[in-house]
Amino acid sequence: MLEQIQRQFKDATDLFTTTLDNGYWRMELAYFPALCDERIKDGLLVPFSYRFDPDEFRRMLRSFPKYDVADDPAKWDSLLLKGFVLIELDGVCYSFKSDRSLFTQPDQTQLESSLLGPQSAFTEDLDLNMYMLRKRYNVPEMTAEPYEKGTLSRTAIFVVYDRRFVNPQLLKMLRSQMDKIDFDLLQSSGQMSKKLTDNSHRFFPTILQTERPDHVAKMLGRGKIAVLLNGSRFALILPVRLFDFMFATDDDYESFWISWFLIGLRYIAVFLTIVLPASYIAIVSYNPEIFRVQLAFTIDGSRAAVPYPSFIEVALMLFIVEALYEASIRLPRVVGSTATTVGGLILGQAAQQAGLVSSIMIIVTSVVAISNYLIPNSAFSQSIRLLKYGFVAIAIVFGISGIVVLFFAMIVYLCQLRSYGEPYLSLFSERRQHESSLGKS
Repeated sequence: MLEQIQRQFKDATDLFTTTLDNGYWRMELAYFPALCDERIKDGLLVPFSYRFDPDEFRRMLRSFPKYDVADDPAKWDSLLLKGFVLIELDGVCYSFKSDRSLFTQPDQTQLESSLLGPQSAFTEDLDLNMYMLRKRYNVPEMTAEPYEKGTLSRTAIFVVYDRRFVNPQLLKMLRSQMDKIDFDLLQSSGQMSKKLTDNSHRFFPTILQTERPDHVAKMLGRGKIAVLLNGSRFALILPVRLFDFMFATDDDYESFWISWFLIGLRYIAVFLTIVLPASYIAIVSYNPEIFRVQLAFTIDGSRAAVPYPSFIEVALMLFIVEALYEASIRLPRVVGSTATTVGGLILGQAAQQAGLVSSIMIIVTSVVAISNYLIPNSAFSQSIRLLKYGFVAIAIVFGISGIVVLFFAMIVYLCQLRSYGEPYLSLFSERRQHESSLGKS
């Protein structure tokens, strides 16, 4: 065994290989110390060297769950790179699971924070993620199908669903899509999300990414499917609707009227983010009669010192907002929020006093920026951020009528959009018992 392993890992200086002799048996041993933890000492070295009993050691090899027969030499390299220890006794090869885990407790939520709900989030360890999901969705019908993708990374994947509620046709579609996936290096759920989407150029996301185990558990109870990756702290959920992206975690934990008030507030925020900058251009440049005379005079007075058209004014302020948003992500967390807040205030005030933008434009920009932050899901928020530029472009040429036509076209596009067969704008996600049909398939 050692000769073949040494040929496969000829230049691997961190591979440890040796032969141990306790006077009764000779055991060949191979493993990567960096990938293994202290279990190798208590589970293998101590029973073999210091407390050796031949019969007890044989029973341990046959019955201990961390030991398994590894009689296929083609899989030895894969086992070693996953943190297994390979041993050979009496011509029989065994693998011992001793992979090192860097995560021993759940992470704290970072993107989907909650005031009243649980604060634990997924980690980058797949086993710990499955533990958290099993604890929250504690039913025997929850099924996890294992996959491995990536010719170089060999990333472990679990497709998780409740076999009582999952749609067999949906499960068949996902399995077919999983078989088509081909990666060299699979390192994040974002990569997997692109491959699981039939059309990667869709404008709106059709797969939901979440870091919360309680959110995944809720979706499993609705017949959804979750995809968990080793090395990623985000789970993928499918199929989804537009309304799932507007769902915030606290909606489950707040009172009925508060939840619906906040949901309505988010939809208003989405509408303002999309339409408000384009409406400013259209009304100022083409259709000032929409406003009352007093308000029209107020806007015109605020723009008296601005030397260029309204669309340049909007483009300048939106660029500043986008730059501050990206800076808040790239800067260290200690200074990121402070630097961007102070920078936004200084730039906005200086631009208004210099006559580069009007005071009304400062208000419009602030409303758009704040409204975009109300969207709970980051992927959907980015789609809305980009969509508003399409409305700005159409408003420059066609005014208010172009905004109305483009908004209608957006609704038509959303109506034809599908997430694994489920309409994107469906109001209800019906949960049905599929157990009998799944058993037949």
